[in-house]
Amino acid sequence: MSVIRLLVLGAVRQHGRAHGYQVRNDLEYWGAHEWSNAKPGSIYHALKQMAKQGLLRAYETAPSTAGGPPRTEYEITDKGTEEYFALLREALTAYDQKMDVLSAGVGFIVDLPREEAVALLKRRIEGLERWRAGVTEYYTPEDGPEALGHIGEIMNMWVHSADAGAEWTRGLIERIESGAYTFADEGEPFVGVLAEGQENPYATGEPEPGSAR
Repeated sequence: MSVIRLLVLGAVRQHGRAHGYQVRNDLEYWGAHEWSNAKPGSIYHALKQMAKQGLLRAYETAPSTAGGPPRTEYEITDKGTEEYFALLREALTAYDQKMDVLSAGVGFIVDLPREEAVALLKRRIEGLERWRAGVTEYYTPEDGPEALGHIGEIMNMWVHSADAGAEWTRGLIERIESGAYTFADEGEPFVGVLAEGQENPYATGEPEPGSAR
């Protein structure tokens, strides 16, 4: 899956209504430009594409304070909300996705009920364990990778990655079950977005497409 869709839909949803620069600013604040493909061009492209697909609703507003044409604000539609939660659930259960997908899923995990979040993470562990069992039909970690030559290091790396992923996920489940964080319908969640005009210490400084330099 393309993580940019999940990131952009989630950011717009948190604001209620947001223009492209707000979405980009949030994602840079989270460091998503470092651990995903959430670069400025891909963010604005995703907003426009998802508006065409009916996942977002676009509104033309006042001109950008940075200069250039009027800004467009976006809000998520019912169809977009359905897509958002489908992507979020996939991100938390899939064990064979890139790390950016899981990172985005964890970033929005509190949008789900606590019990569902735990259930999805347990499914992720089950997937990791099945995958590991398939690998160890051909490779036994206890014997070390040398028996397969240096190619054995590939399987060794993936087995260790599966073990580490499962251990981390169990730790997250334990923290959630112990009451950590505020999940859906439990009260005011942690606010992970910047207020309008709030300075972003992690901004890349790249200008908006079409704005004056």
